[in-house]
Amino acid sequence: MTDSALHPSIVALVSLAANIASNHPRQGLCQVDILKKYGVAQAQIDAVVEIARHIRDEAAESLDTRFDEACRQENASASLPAAGDACCTPTRSGQSCC
Repeated sequence: MTDSALHPSIVALVSLAANIASNHPRQGLCQVDILKKYGVAQAQIDAVVEIARHIRDEAAESLDTRFDEACRQENASASLPAAGDACCTPTRSGQSCC
């Protein structure tokens, strides 16, 4: 392992957090098994899970609040982006998502 390489347990912790925070369908369950095999304490795993869930929930709440505010505006069109501003961007192949 080089000086700049992360220990596999750190990679697994980061991956677990990212899976949870992004609401990934696999939820990082395989990372939990890896972490246990590396001997990472359950309290440390629990802390990472708690932090990731907090970030996920905070992001969802923020998005919900912005959406609710936009829906309550009397002139909803005022909240639409101006021409050229991205409300929704196309996929890599050019498919529109809106």
